[in-house]
Amino acid sequence: MKKEDYKITIVGAGLSGLAAATVLENRGYAPVILEASNTIGGRLATDVVEGYQLDRGFQVMLTAYPKVSQYLDLKNLMLQELRSGAVIYDANGEQRIGDPLRDIGALWPTIVSNIGSFSDKFKVLKLNIDLKKKSIDAIFASEEKTTLEYLREKSFSEKIIDKFFRPFFMGIFLEPDLRTSSRMFEFVYKMFGKGKAVIPKDGIGAITKQMAEKLNRTDIRFNTAVKQVIDGKIILENGENLESHFTIVATEASDLIANLKNQQIQWKSCHTFYFEAEKRSLDIPVIGLISEKEALINNFFWHTSIATTSKGKGELLSVTVVKETDLNLEALKNRVEVELDKYCQIKKLRFLKHYEIKKGLPDISQLQYELLPTETRLTNTIFLAGDQLLNGSQNAALLSGERAALGLLETLEGGAITGQLTSEYL
Repeated sequence: MKKEDYKITIVGAGLSGLAAATVLENRGYAPVILEASNTIGGRLATDVVEGYQLDRGFQVMLTAYPKVSQYLDLKNLMLQELRSGAVIYDANGEQRIGDPLRDIGALWPTIVSNIGSFSDKFKVLKLNIDLKKKSIDAIFASEEKTTLEYLREKSFSEKIIDKFFRPFFMGIFLEPDLRTSSRMFEFVYKMFGKGKAVIPKDGIGAITKQMAEKLNRTDIRFNTAVKQVIDGKIILENGENLESHFTIVATEASDLIANLKNQQIQWKSCHTFYFEAEKRSLDIPVIGLISEKEALINNFFWHTSIATTSKGKGELLSVTVVKETDLNLEALKNRVEVELDKYCQIKKLRFLKHYEIKKGLPDISQLQYELLPTETRLTNTIFLAGDQLLNGSQNAALLSGERAALGLLETLEGGAITGQLTSEYL
């Protein structure tokens, strides 16, 4: 059978599915991607509302992620860099803290801030240096503990934990208690120190859009929800049966595969609100954090502080709520506006849109960075992909999709295909 005649199906058009399709295409195959929604991207998608680019949840990309430069043309994404650190708000006002090694403008504000003691600031610098030297393999081989336990063992004060580490990493980990694995903390911290936090000029959805546009032989079918995946066949929600010689499930598989029904992934969620304002409160592209314990808001960002292709008439503000709440949508929106006024003096906002991101990040333990292609194989014809297999990151999504495709190729072509991609595959 010719390579293009094999029926290879990928379920899900997010980062993992697109990475898998890239590897398969470059090996000569012509896969089909089945996507339940009407667009690509999964968690990386951007809508346009009243001329504004609204990412489906505030997200950045870290350029230091190893897989990012392999799969993306970073120059053509027109990446817009955010400044290091954050502006932190509480009942006493605002203070900026950042990494002077990356942003000299953050040096003096960081020195004079009372976010933590001088000893805390020295330990932050030392942590930066130590993690730059520590390999990714060493990070994921380290003993797992919670991030909170890790920071306390490093002798950081409770003040800097509560005023900086907790609110900053709450927005990254999507949980307020710093219970996420210390492996993830070290990995993300290392990536922040090694590279840049960026947003494409056309929004976060430009990442998956670029990947899809590079595919020449892959057929992407939208609004095609899958009900069940079995060896040799895919059953769609509309009752249609599709033949599939090999299938990569690049989304949560527990609802699709019978013997995984009791292995549902737990997910961390958040709310993101978008508002229009006449003017912005921060001139530089930096994240704002509210560190007060009773506040629901975690972070906000002025998207019009960076270059975008938006054509809205004012300033665009996103606000993220991570903490769980029983408030209905209208009450939560009102609470957000009250807190923005109370802590940040941000007023006169016009509501644009709300997103509830129910599956923001997988809530998993025993985090890993790597997996072998053979470890993605569930049966002789079904393979799994997705960041839930490794750790909650864009890098893990790309890597797992790649490994699933390589596992499929090993099964289909025989022999072992190296996990270290060369130009033959990518």
